[in-house]
Amino acid sequence: MPEISTDFQGQTVITTFEVSPGTAHDLMDALQDAYRDFIRHQPGFLGAGLHMNDAQTRICNYSQWVRREDYQAMLRSAEMRERNRRIAALSRSFEPVMYEVQAVFNL
Repeated sequence: MPEISTDFQGQTVITTFEVSPGTAHDLMDALQDAYRDFIRHQPGFLGAGLHMNDAQTRICNYSQWVRREDYQAMLRSAEMRERNRRIAALSRSFEPVMYEVQAVFNL
């Protein structure tokens, strides 16, 4: 499970997907399959969360990695390139962006 903390020294990647209500659940299934069967087994993977808005027009993927290079190596693998072709076909667009935690607020 991802833990959000300003002490986190790894790489955070947030990917947003623009989808239609007709493809949202298919994309969610494809992403869950990718994490269950491939991504979570890759070196440097720490955790991820998948979120869908109530209109089923956006999916957000929050993932954490030990190093930026670990995430990039996963993306360059033949299996993930093939999976990303299916993911691209199910979404209007998607954009992975690397972030650093700046602040966290809790009760």
